Amino acid sequence: MQRMIETATLRMSIAEAGEGPLVLLCHGFPETSHAWRHQITALAGAGFHAVAPDMRGYGRTESPDETGAYTVFDLVADMVALVDALGEEKAVIVGNDWGATVAWQAALMRPDRFRGIVAMSVPLMGQPPVPPTKIFPATADHLLYVLYFQEPGLAEAEFERNVDVTLRKIYGAAGGEAGPRLPGDGTPNPFGMVLRASGLLADLPNWETLPKWLPQADLDVFADAFKASGFRGGLNYYRNLDRNWELQKALAGLKVEVPALFMAGERDTGLAIPGMREIIDAMPGLAPGLRATQFVPGAGHWLPQERPEIVCRAIIDFVQAL
Repeated sequence: MQRMIETATLRMSIAEAGEGPLVLLCHGFPETSHAWRHQITALAGAGFHAVAPDMRGYGRTESPDETGAYTVFDLVADMVALVDALGEEKAVIVGNDWGATVAWQAALMRPDRFRGIVAMSVPLMGQPPVPPTKIFPATADHLLYVLYFQEPGLAEAEFERNVDVTLRKIYGAAGGEAGPRLPGDGTPNPFGMVLRASGLLADLPNWETLPKWLPQADLDVFADAFKASGFRGGLNYYRNLDRNWELQKALAGLKVEVPALFMAGERDTGLAIPGMREIIDAMPGLAPGLRATQFVPGAGHWLPQERPEIVCRAIIDFVQAL
């Protein structure tokens, strides 16, 4: 069931099903709550109250005008406010992509409200010594996609020119069916380097035949949402990376103590980033509650959609064991 709910931070659109202990499901970019359609049904059937919000700036959830209203502190506040609005004291929080970042930070900041975390694709990382945008690579001709996203209006104009093609290209190129992921293997990657002259989409295949995990009807749901909302809200998450770095100095030394599970597809685009495996291996030092790291064969970046049976089973087993 999809409904609107008023919270202390904003008016939010949520998809939900079931009764029992609360499990929040946080999507990434560029997705909506529809990314968790398989998990909502499975969790409800297993005796849980599954709730997947359209995150701040996405779908029918409110999208504040100010770029600065999309810090990780705002996003965690949204999740705390949602738990409150649902009349609960605690929840298990699950996230993929940007949703994983929100979930990690929610577990870090508010272990009193989030009793466990399942994070996918994006590991917990330590604080870098300088602002993130000072680290990301850029040359005269190319720059990392995160830097491409920094200029307001630039990526919006490209992505909103043809929303169907944008999503088809990004979903396809970051999925496991695009092929193996090795550093520098040349596989088209929407989350890699962008040619300044042509933008992010030009070098990505059009995927005239959709990946098996993404039927046309589901792609249409995502496309309709972004045709209505645009991409600005989601892109604003990236535009607050340096601000997050400043604010998170207040959290120096904190660790994720609640039970945690990390999952990633073996063909995830993120694993092609040099040093990512070392970051994943170092997570127990930042998250003493980490119980396991699971790599899913053949899967890419959209793990909940690409391998729903494996993800559903992992979440249910994890939450039942708490």
